Amino acid sequence: MQRILFVCTGNTCRSPMAEAILKNKQLDRVEVRSAGIYAATGSEASAYAKKVLDDNGIAHNHRSSLLTRDEVAWADLILTMTSSHKMAILQQYPDMGDKVFTLKEYSGEGFHSDVVDPYGGSLSMYEQTFQELNALIDKAIGKLK
Repeated sequence: MQRILFVCTGNTCRSPMAEAILKNKQLDRVEVRSAGIYAATGSEASAYAKKVLDDNGIAHNHRSSLLTRDEVAWADLILTMTSSHKMAILQQYPDMGDKVFTLKEYSGEGFHSDVVDPYGGSLSMYEQTFQELNALIDKAIGKLK
């Protein structure tokens, strides 16, 4: 079983969408979770994140969770939405460096290493973020197999 943890800031937009996208791919022997560096535990995904997932036929049931040592230890691979998320994890858990990557870095698109945060933006911004996450996750899957 490969355990993948997606991490963003508040665990209400990007990382829950990434989690739902990868779960929807129904890969054998892959377990997926998400967390946020500054998340308030128990919040729902943002309204636009839920709408975009619904519009794309992707099931979701999300409550935010704060990134903890237990989550970091659970994961075989930690994929962050930005380089600053990656650095925050490495500062707090320096012994976990071999399994922490930005999603773009892991997918082979490290030039612009951040997935733009749609928080507070329009539905269109969320749709663009969804499309970007879906494409990056498709590329990442190739490395998982």
